[in-house]
Amino acid sequence: MQIIKSIQNRIYEIRGERVMLDFDLASLYEVETRVLNQAVKRNIKRFPEDFMFQLTSKEWESIQSQFVTAYEKINSSSQIVMMNMPQNRTDKYLPYVFTEQGVAMLSGVLKSDKAINMNIAIMRAFVDVRKILLKQSNLNEQLTEIKERIGEHDVQLNELYDAMENLIGEKIAQLKWNDRQRIGFKIKE
Repeated sequence: MQIIKSIQNRIYEIRGERVMLDFDLASLYEVETRVLNQAVKRNIKRFPEDFMFQLTSKEWESIQSQFVTAYEKINSSSQIVMMNMPQNRTDKYLPYVFTEQGVAMLSGVLKSDKAINMNIAIMRAFVDVRKILLKQSNLNEQLTEIKERIGEHDVQLNELYDAMENLIGEKIAQLKWNDRQRIGFKIKE
C-alpha cells in the first residue's frame, strides 16, 4: 500500500493527461533513465504520441517546482531529495512522460521480475487515482444538486414569508377595524 501511495505522488497531469516521468519510472524499475529510454527507442512503434511524449522546456520548468514536494514525501532527508532530482536537463534531454497506456506498454519492453511487479503496482496506482477523481466528480454533482435544492427551498421560504406577512397584515387591519371609534348612537350597558 505504501508503494502505491509513493507512485501516486509521482503521477502528474500534463496536457490534460495523467503521466509519469521517465526518471521516476526508471527509479521504480531500478534501471537507469537512459536504459529505460533506450529500450523505448528500440521499440518506438509501441509508443505513439498518446502513450509517450517529450516535455517542452516550459512544461519541464513548471513541473520542477513540484519535485521537492513530491520527493520530500518519499524521502525524509533533503540531501536525498537533491540527489534524486534530475540535474542539468537541456532541451536536447528533456524528460519523456508516459501515460497510463504507455506505462502498460513498458511491461512488454522491460521484462525483469522487478519491472513486471512494479508495473502491476503502477497500474493499481493509476486505477486508484481514477477512482479518486470519479469520487470527486460525484461529490461535485452532489454539491450542485444540494445547491439547486437550497435555491428551490429559498424560493419556497420566500413565498411562505410573503403569505405570512399578508396574513399578519390582514389580522392587523382587522384589529384596527374592530378597535375603531364607532359612529352613531351609543348604547350604555
